[in-house]
Amino acid sequence: MTTARETAETIQAAQRPEDLFGSAATDSTARAAARRIYHRLAAQVHPDRVEAVDAHLAGAAFARLAVLYRQWLELDEAAFEVIGAHGRYPVGALHARGSIADVYRSGSDRVVKIPRRAAANRLLSGERNALRDIAAMTAEHAWLRPYFPELADTVDHLDSATGEQRVVNVLTALTDGFVTLEDIRTAHPGGLDPRDYAWMHRRLLRCLAGARLAGWVHTAITPTNVLVHPRQHGIVLAGWSFATRPGHPAAATSKSLDYPPEIGAAVSPATDVYLAHRLMLTMLGDRAPAPMRTFATGCLQDDPRLRPAAADLLDEFDDLLDRLYGKRRFRPFELTKGK
Repeated sequence: MTTARETAETIQAAQRPEDLFGSAATDSTARAAARRIYHRLAAQVHPDRVEAVDAHLAGAAFARLAVLYRQWLELDEAAFEVIGAHGRYPVGALHARGSIADVYRSGSDRVVKIPRRAAANRLLSGERNALRDIAAMTAEHAWLRPYFPELADTVDHLDSATGEQRVVNVLTALTDGFVTLEDIRTAHPGGLDPRDYAWMHRRLLRCLAGARLAGWVHTAITPTNVLVHPRQHGIVLAGWSFATRPGHPAAATSKSLDYPPEIGAAVSPATDVYLAHRLMLTMLGDRAPAPMRTFATGCLQDDPRLRPAAADLLDEFDDLLDRLYGKRRFRPFELTKGK
């Protein structure tokens, strides 16, 4: 068994980051492996976990390890970029980890979405098609533009680590000021105040109406795929990798979702209506007023033909809010509230 002293000596002997973490990575698997190495070594030389006689040596090694790991990450970022039709995109820090792809920062105004396995290439290709159609739709219906991510470029990338092709999508960055509904749910474990979720749901219904106009079904309306800008009251429906044309089985499914019966046969815009109202009940929890719970339940019927269209639900939801809370007024929202 390697002792703390031996591990500390190995760290101190390293001349460069690659001596500990390997060559600069070009995929998320290699990055994850380096992260595991870092955590394993850090645990072995943490000053609080070693004998007093080795504490000084371990402390110095612990600090040195942190420096080398940071240098490795910076080396990685400088070495790895993808090249699209409209530019070159350095792949920086991990921004989000989705069900089939990782999203990395690329400068201040772009993110790069890379599937973790080549088998998911078809799903990233589907996202490309959906976002292109959405862009065409919003060119005609400009008021819907803020509710969707924008496809900035596409890349067919050869992963040098595995020799496999990756379908990579470059998207406009929705990072400044945005959080996910999952972040909000974590901050409000007892359920979100319905008055706060009201404006979020109204905007989500607009997203669904826009998706229907573009001819796509999102099929993955989860807390992690709904981006919220608390200060500006903005909503963006992200995560279009599972997007499916109406009349087809879902392109893929997530184990975390409670799907309607048609998911494996023929999805439709009514599928997204179901998922959005399942999400409403998840976000509100026990704080959902009875009228709002009844409203959501009416959109969860097994027969998709009995679920209202998202565009029709907008007026119905406004009427419900008027009855519950009276005249509409701007309600400031802070993520930290409720923690």
